[in-house]
Amino acid sequence: MPPDTFVTTHIHIDGPIPGPHSLLTLTSAAHSPDGDPTAVFTTNVRELPGATLHPVALQTWRRRADDWLSTRRATRPPALAMSAYAQWIDRLPGRPVFVADTAEPDYLFLYWYLQRFTGHWPFARTLTDADLHARIGCSMLCPLAGCRTPETVLARTS
Repeated sequence: MPPDTFVTTHIHIDGPIPGPHSLLTLTSAAHSPDGDPTAVFTTNVRELPGATLHPVALQTWRRRADDWLSTRRATRPPALAMSAYAQWIDRLPGRPVFVADTAEPDYLFLYWYLQRFTGHWPFARTLTDADLHARIGCSMLCPLAGCRTPETVLARTS
């Protein structure tokens, strides 16, 4: 059996919790056990019906207007986006292991969205390891320019 594949995720959202607020972007990277990236998935997701933009998120997105516009291009309905993501996970070699940093909302949103729109969590297990997540994280693969600026990267690694 092939070794586990570690999956890290980087998301953008419009509020602190899923349901009242929406997942806007999803970028995931699959990594071999030694940390080398092997595959990438990225998508923009349409807002949930009835969800609202949280005032704090609104202030953040106002400072990143170009990034906001990027999150709204070529969006997929949540059910289609999560179905495509679950299929991507299913095609990875070995057992897919979700690597989470509990200080980030990635796990919360992704778990909620996958359960809501696909009815299952496609990962064999979840590993909460902030150090591993920081080492093999995929934020540099994010298509938004604001995530790849030297200031943003420095703030995440210090």
